Amino acid sequence: MLGETFQKTFSPEVKFFLRSFHYLQIACQSTMSKSKRPSSVAPWARTLWIVPAFLFTVGLFSFIGSKVLGLNPADLHFQKSPFQEAVDSLFNLMGMVIVVGLYRRYLDRESFRSMGLYPKGFARESMAGIGLGALLIGGGFTVLVVVNQIQWRGFNWDGQNLLLGLCTFVLVACSEELFLRGYILNNLMKSMNPMVALLVSSVFFSLLHILNDNFSWLAFLNILLAGILIGQPYLYTKRLWLPIGLHLGWNFFQGPIFGFNVSGHVTSSLFTQSRTADTIWNGGPFGFEASVLSLVFQTMAIFGLWWYFRNKGKISSEEIVPAPVCQGSCDQT
Repeated sequence: MLGETFQKTFSPEVKFFLRSFHYLQIACQSTMSKSKRPSSVAPWARTLWIVPAFLFTVGLFSFIGSKVLGLNPADLHFQKSPFQEAVDSLFNLMGMVIVVGLYRRYLDRESFRSMGLYPKGFARESMAGIGLGALLIGGGFTVLVVVNQIQWRGFNWDGQNLLLGLCTFVLVACSEELFLRGYILNNLMKSMNPMVALLVSSVFFSLLHILNDNFSWLAFLNILLAGILIGQPYLYTKRLWLPIGLHLGWNFFQGPIFGFNVSGHVTSSLFTQSRTADTIWNGGPFGFEASVLSLVFQTMAIFGLWWYFRNKGKISSEEIVPAPVCQGSCDQT
């Protein structure tokens, strides 16, 4: 009876999402425990080892997602629908959870949660991050309208596409923060100065976008700064909630709300806008992340967060001490 009700109540798309999230939950639960044996691999080396596995696994799951949607995986410039973007992001997150979870458990020999998924601060830090992202993008949009770099054409309400856009960028924020801050930055902080670790992880974050349409040196610099801005709270809190919220707020308000292209990707949006011309001030077809104004706003935000956390306390040492490395046998006595 319950199965029949499920079949009649939900559309195939909703049932697909529910099943996928169920499998994702199983994958997360299977990687939560921490091994009793310390890792024999230095933390900095783990970040090198995971990169090829990350590229292969996420590429594989993206390929599977494209096949499920009936798309051609080789067509990198195909404009996906909002639903297709959400499904593709879901498959990317599934691949990310699997590869990061396996490496965390069997190479790092630490729990999945220890990357920064502690319950403390979840609601407060997530909402603070979303609010900061909205403030930065909203401020940039307002300035560009005032100086006539873009023109606001009105509203285009589409509740379904707005919800799908939110789902997409929640998934994107979770997958990228889990990998880049939760795994890469987490391990680098155990091997080098935290500020150097933040810079290295941010350079890698920017390089991941290098194949996006209309990528430029200014886009590279802006995304590098975005990596510093998003990763900075992790140095102090050792939790992923504020980085995830900030990443989500930045992308969601940039694309589905204010109508900028997001790292070169076109999205449907609540606000309809047009560029008076493609300039370094409005970012052109790559979006706000290729604009000089974004550079200014992010720099201000980085110094603002630095000032806030400096007054609040030093960089957190919780679970950031160098991981023990085996000298011979790691068996417990």
